[in-house]
Amino acid sequence: MNYYKIVQGILDIGEGMLRSGAENFRLEDSFYRMCRSYGFVKSDVFVIPSNIQVTVETPEGEIITQIRHVNGGEPNFDRLDYLNNLCRYVCQNTPDEKELHEKYLEVMNRPKQKRLTRYLAGIMGGTGFAVFFGSNTKDALVAAVVSILIVYVGDLLSEREDNLMVYNTLMAFMGELIIILASRVGLADHPDRIMIGIVMLLISGLSTTNGIRDILQSDFISGFLHIMSSMLGAAGIAFGIAIALLMFHEGTTDTFILNHSILIQLISCTIACTGFAWWFKIRGIQVVYSGIGAFFTWGIYVVVYAIKPSNFLATLMGAIFVAFYAFVMSRVNKAPSTIFLTASVFPLIPGPNLYYLMYACVAGDISQAFGETVVLFATCLAIAFGFIIVDVVSRSIMYGMKREYHLRKM
Repeated sequence: MNYYKIVQGILDIGEGMLRSGAENFRLEDSFYRMCRSYGFVKSDVFVIPSNIQVTVETPEGEIITQIRHVNGGEPNFDRLDYLNNLCRYVCQNTPDEKELHEKYLEVMNRPKQKRLTRYLAGIMGGTGFAVFFGSNTKDALVAAVVSILIVYVGDLLSEREDNLMVYNTLMAFMGELIIILASRVGLADHPDRIMIGIVMLLISGLSTTNGIRDILQSDFISGFLHIMSSMLGAAGIAFGIAIALLMFHEGTTDTFILNHSILIQLISCTIACTGFAWWFKIRGIQVVYSGIGAFFTWGIYVVVYAIKPSNFLATLMGAIFVAFYAFVMSRVNKAPSTIFLTASVFPLIPGPNLYYLMYACVAGDISQAFGETVVLFATCLAIAFGFIIVDVVSRSIMYGMKREYHLRKM
């Protein structure tokens, strides 16, 4: 075989996975498995969100090193699923360089998501969470309109602007501006609740989730890069909202409150997270699994909070469930766990706290700003603890079954 082309083909798969939303530890695991299947004597892999480096030693003793710079990409979990399956195929069949490239092109040339699905995903995500956070019928209609504009303008803007902070600033400003105007003419009653739902479309839940998981896997560089990207995105959202609030001198809020009906909470968050599954380009039955995961994640939060009114404890238990649910579903469906984790965990993401933190800063309410910061940090910490607990248990289960969990350097 042409080992140079084989390594290049493996890098092509890795770049595609990384751009589609793969976690770093999953990518490294896939690299080591593919390298081992081709009989490389030794392999070293280094992955961060913008760079992949691979060095292998062939059976003949030749050392091959290839480096790939990776530009950012939007999450595409359908492509990630098929690339993950391609990794399995490579490990089982060790195709030559020509077949490897052909299989890679087959995945990359899969039909794109329909535009209608993209708009439906935005409406379900933004409007669903607006209702979840207490919006009424009028508010929901405004949220649907703003969600459509977020999709339309966002797709146009993404072609020209790849700076996440600038992108989120412009999108958040546009969304908040429209919501304030709708409120002033009587089309909306709770502008803050509408905007919280829209904020969920802009929050980089994938970067936050992958960052936490990378850190828990001791991949500190990648973890901090993901989290810093998420923080820059959050700063852009906050800045865009702040500009709109300052321009229109908005100084009142009815504060964050969930919908009073638990049944509506469960239904709306399930609809919203099903929309987010499409937002991340998940297809088929996996979309349904994402909605089911969100339903039970929030259901567990509600039950735990009713027994012990602690946001930290309820979030922790919800995070434990959703992480274990993703672990099980990944084994059942032979798909990356992040597909089932990312959309399902959204009910726990502290979007409202980010909004009210910015609102308090604009209003000069230091006490509220401090309180929201504490809740924001505690919620993220609870999610992280939930993930690490499941990771430890998952490794123990796999070792007990005498199955390889994550390969490391050979």
